[in-house]
Amino acid sequence: MKKIIFLLCFILLTNISCEKDDFCLKNPVTPNLVIRFYDDTNNQLKKSAKLLSIWVEGKDTLTDYTSKSKDSIAIPLNSLTSETIYNLKINNENGAEIDNQYSTFTIKYTTEEEYVSRSCGYRIIFNDVTFSNDDTNWIKGVTPETLTTIENQDAAHVQIFH
Repeated sequence: MKKIIFLLCFILLTNISCEKDDFCLKNPVTPNLVIRFYDDTNNQLKKSAKLLSIWVEGKDTLTDYTSKSKDSIAIPLNSLTSETIYNLKINNENGAEIDNQYSTFTIKYTTEEEYVSRSCGYRIIFNDVTFSNDDTNWIKGVTPETLTTIENQDAAHVQIFH
């Protein structure tokens, strides 16, 4: 009988010791940069970047974006620095290495920490964001060139025309 009472007390204490705040329900807390690709001749028409591969300067390719054809992407920004440089490569349908086209896409920003909750901790908000690309290799334009803030990823932050 004592074992059953002890077991019931243990279960009761376990259940009442958990708080609603113990689980972070906001995922992801720090927003990714959302990019949408458009046709450079018709700015209203979405256009997939064929066989797109993306990697951060000096790092490996992002596994979600290795030779994928997509019209929008969500990529993380480095919260420990004030700039993230992405290399973007596209290719036509045959995938021949000679047909690779490369561009460098630079994002500059200032970071701000914001407290979310005890379970989620802090999130990073990106302020005073500017976008630029190195050349006109395959990226023909970027809109907008500046943003006030990136605090969510509900909609596209920047449009790339190619």
